[in-house]
Amino acid sequence: MSEVTTEKVKQLRESTGAGVIDAHQALVASDGDMDKAKELLKEKGLAAAEKRAERATVQGLVESYVHGEGKVGVLVEVNCETDFVARTDEFKELAHEVAMQVAAMEPSSVEELLAQPYIREANKTVQNLVTETIAKTGENIKVKRFVRYSLGE
Repeated sequence: MSEVTTEKVKQLRESTGAGVIDAHQALVASDGDMDKAKELLKEKGLAAAEKRAERATVQGLVESYVHGEGKVGVLVEVNCETDFVARTDEFKELAHEVAMQVAAMEPSSVEELLAQPYIREANKTVQNLVTETIAKTGENIKVKRFVRYSLGE
């Protein structure tokens, strides 16, 4: 049996955003294997995200992104449950990444956007990105709407 050290717990927390107890439990369950622990936390996060799916999302922010020296502009509304989460770096980063996705891939609807491969990691979808942020923040998150402007359209 591999020893679960505070350093390993710290490393796992930093790489996943999990809480101390969750990180420790995942390391114990995986016999100290970091990769297995990350997978366990991911599965736990996905299960938690499903439970949160029905919660109301009435807070959030509108993120803007302008690309190509002003040739493409995007506004995206991303909602969460509380203003506290809307002000976190994780949430702001998600909104920015979604806005960049809209600029790059030109989806026609929120459903299409969520199903697209994520521009930074083709092996995951935008929905996977949202779900990971739900697991990190502990709140339901929804991409509500977006608009994309392109010069000359």
